[in-house]
Amino acid sequence: MKRSLLIVILFCFAVQLSDAQLWKMKRWEAQAGIGPSFSFPDVGGFSQGDNLLGLRDISYRQTRFNIGGSIRYRWSRTVNTRLSLTYAMLHSTDERGSNEGRQFESLTHLFEPSMILEYYFIKNKYESSYLFLRGKSLWSLLGSLDMYAFAGVGGALYSVNANDYLTSKNQKSSGFTGVIPAGIGATLIYTPNINFGIELGGRYTLTDYLDGYHSEQFSKANDVYYLLNFTVTYKLKTSPKGLPSFR
Repeated sequence: MKRSLLIVILFCFAVQLSDAQLWKMKRWEAQAGIGPSFSFPDVGGFSQGDNLLGLRDISYRQTRFNIGGSIRYRWSRTVNTRLSLTYAMLHSTDERGSNEGRQFESLTHLFEPSMILEYYFIKNKYESSYLFLRGKSLWSLLGSLDMYAFAGVGGALYSVNANDYLTSKNQKSSGFTGVIPAGIGATLIYTPNINFGIELGGRYTLTDYLDGYHSEQFSKANDVYYLLNFTVTYKLKTSPKGLPSFR
């Protein structure tokens, strides 16, 4: 009896040790994401008193989309870095805003390369916990949920298509600017190699021309845009040299 109990204890310890090291076998991950994008530029928007803390600036009319991909490297179970490339469209219009009489409208195309650091403040206890969740309740499934915060540095190569009213102001129509991304996200372990997730990130830019317009009188801050992404992550097997293996 004692021998059997000892074997069970040793087996459980070995399983836990194996689970704790499992992530090291797949340090590299490839991720794709798609979702809506929206910005808070000088074109469009409501006045400060009518804005409801900025909520009225979020509208279907102003929303466009973004799509991107990332390569992630896991330094530990809670700290990752990733290199991302994103394409996004941003739309802004004075229609139904506080400056409707100007009739400005612009559509911005941008490509954003960025380097991002992720920190997981909620992490599932075992990387292989999905093995025990099949057929379990929804509450058990939520036990494999991870949540993280991220921040980094990047840039945005942008091009602005403006209507005739805005073009007549001789504003800047293209350029490159620095970008500071930050936000939060969550991932759910689905299979040994696949995670699903959602991520909301804001981008503070170092320019006020992202919508093609800047006013010395009224522009008091640089432009900001947001990306909401629904993501799929595929875990790549790590080779003995620490490089990703595609076999």
